[in-house]
Amino acid sequence: MALPQFKRILLKLSGEALMGDHSFGISPQMIQYVADEIGSIVGLGVETAIVVGGGNIFRGIAASSYGMDRASADHMGMLATVINSLALQDALEKKDIQTRVQTAISMHEVAEPYILRRAVRHLEKGRVVIFAAGTGSPYFTTDTAAVLRAQEIHAEILLKATKVDGLYDSDPVENKDAEFVKNITYMEALERQLKVMDMTAISLAMDNQLPLVVFSLNNKGNIKNVVCGEDIGSRITN
Repeated sequence: MALPQFKRILLKLSGEALMGDHSFGISPQMIQYVADEIGSIVGLGVETAIVVGGGNIFRGIAASSYGMDRASADHMGMLATVINSLALQDALEKKDIQTRVQTAISMHEVAEPYILRRAVRHLEKGRVVIFAAGTGSPYFTTDTAAVLRAQEIHAEILLKATKVDGLYDSDPVENKDAEFVKNITYMEALERQLKVMDMTAISLAMDNQLPLVVFSLNNKGNIKNVVCGEDIGSRITN
């Protein structure tokens, strides 16, 4: 059996990843699939933290573009991430994987407040911890929240599971000649403005030398394979 190369990781899931074939919301089949994929690494003893986006329900940046106040729109987006986090928690616990949701916005009736020491203790006890509501502040994306939380819990690597199989020099959906980028430095990613993560997130990862791996969620077993050291997807390192 392949052995994990990391003891503690942070997994970033986009909200769109939970839509599956739907155009909006959460696909029951997809969230079960994601729960199975996460369970495969929890079963290896990997301490797993997760940040989920909210774009399948509400995207703050998009709403602000048609006149809504950006702070209000971003707070609505944060609430969307809480919905996704609770759905993922339910799917994981149905598979007997103990899970805790911690939110950056206080809502004691539905989730724990984000407390770093408590989160680390959950991880040490083998529980999956889902960080919801981004950073709790507007103008920051869930990518930035993922890098921030990864640093705070001392994750060894950040895995970003997306709809594409890694980094490209342009959008592979719009440009069939887009070139795959296997390895790249943080500075090159910033200079070329590759859209896999926002610039703030990549800058924060660079400042703290947090390795990033971008890969496809849709290939079954990819999360486990990356954790076990297989050369999958694209890597952004120093």
